[in-house]
Amino acid sequence: MIATDVRKLVDLARDKSSQGRASLVTAIGDLMEDSGRILTLQEKALMNDILKKLIQDVARPIRKALADKLAQSHNAPHEVVSLLANDEFDIASPVLLKSDLLSDEDLVEIVRHRTLSHRLAIAMRRSVSTLVSDALVGTNSVDVIKALLENHGAQITDATMAYLVQQSESVDEFQEPLLRRNDLPADLSKKMYVWVSAALRQYIVEHFPVDKAELDLTVARVTDDIAAHDDVRRGDDAAMALAEQLARRNELTADMLVKTLRRGEIALFEAMLAQMLSLRPQVARKLIYEDGGEGLVIGCRACNINRTDFTALFLMLQRARPNELANNPYQLSRSMEMFDRLKPDTARKVVERWKINPYFLKSIRRLEQRPRG
Repeated sequence: MIATDVRKLVDLARDKSSQGRASLVTAIGDLMEDSGRILTLQEKALMNDILKKLIQDVARPIRKALADKLAQSHNAPHEVVSLLANDEFDIASPVLLKSDLLSDEDLVEIVRHRTLSHRLAIAMRRSVSTLVSDALVGTNSVDVIKALLENHGAQITDATMAYLVQQSESVDEFQEPLLRRNDLPADLSKKMYVWVSAALRQYIVEHFPVDKAELDLTVARVTDDIAAHDDVRRGDDAAMALAEQLARRNELTADMLVKTLRRGEIALFEAMLAQMLSLRPQVARKLIYEDGGEGLVIGCRACNINRTDFTALFLMLQRARPNELANNPYQLSRSMEMFDRLKPDTARKVVERWKINPYFLKSIRRLEQRPRG
C-alpha cells in the first residue's frame, strides 16, 4: 500500500498544473495523517524531497492547506514542517501554534529572524520551554512578553522572572500577568507591591503568602534604599539642619522659599521644602524635579503656597535646569492649569502616599498616559 502511494506521489509530482500540485499536497497531507502507516527511511526521504522542492513553488492557498493538515501531524517530515513554520504568517501560524515537531532550536531561530506575528504565535504555544521563553524575552517586545506571561504553559526561569518583575516597575502591561502566574515567587510579589496599583496590591495580599505588615516593611526598606543610593551632595547636612531649625521656630514660609531659591541656595531650598512636606530630602528632590512639573505643583499646593509664589519658584527652577523643564514651552501653562485645579487637601493626600511609596507619582503619570477607550 505504501509503495502504491509513493508511486502515486511521483506521478502527481510530474503534473505541473495547479490542479496537479493541489492533488499532490492533499495526497501527502493525507498520507502524513495516517498514523497507522510506518514509512521506511527511503519513503520518508522521497516525500520529503518532493515537498521541499515544491513547497515554495505551489500557490499560497495550497501551502496554507498543507500547513493546516500537518500542524498536528506526528509523522510529517521535520524539514517540511520547519519550512512551513518560516513561511508567511498566515501559512505558518497553525504550525507555530500546534506542531510538536518543531524543536526548541527551530523556534529560537524563528523568534530571532521572523516577524512579530511569528513571535506572538510561539509565545502562545501550549507549552514553551525556558530556552524559547528566554529568546522571546530577549526581543524586548512588550506585546510578545505580555503574551508569554499570560501563557501558563510557558516555563520561565527564576532569573528571567526576576528580570521581568524589575521591568514591570516601568512597564505596567507586565504587572497583572506576572501576579497571576502560579510560578511567581512570593518574594518577587512583595517587591512588586511597592509600585503596582492599589487593586493589584490587594491581589498580592489575597493570593500570596505574605502579610500586610511585612509588605509595609518592604515598602519602607525600598524607600530607605532609594535614599541611601541618592548622591549625597556637599552642604546637604548643613541645609537639613538649618531647615529643621527654621521649622522648629515656625519660620518656614513660601516667601522664604522664594528668597532662598532667588539667592541660588538650591540645597537649602530643597531641604526647606522637604521639611514643609515632612519628606526625606532625597525623596523631595525627586519630586521637585519631576520632568512634567507635577511634583512641584503638588508639593506647593500641599504647603498652601499661593499662585504667585509657585510661578516664581517654577520659573527659577526652569532657568536653573534649562535642559529639562524648559524643553517644553507650554509646560508652565500646563502646570498652572494643574495648580488651579488641584485642591490642597487632595495634594496633601498624595504627599502622604509619597511618604510610603516614592514611586506613586510615576505610577499616576503612567496610568494617565495610557490610551483611553
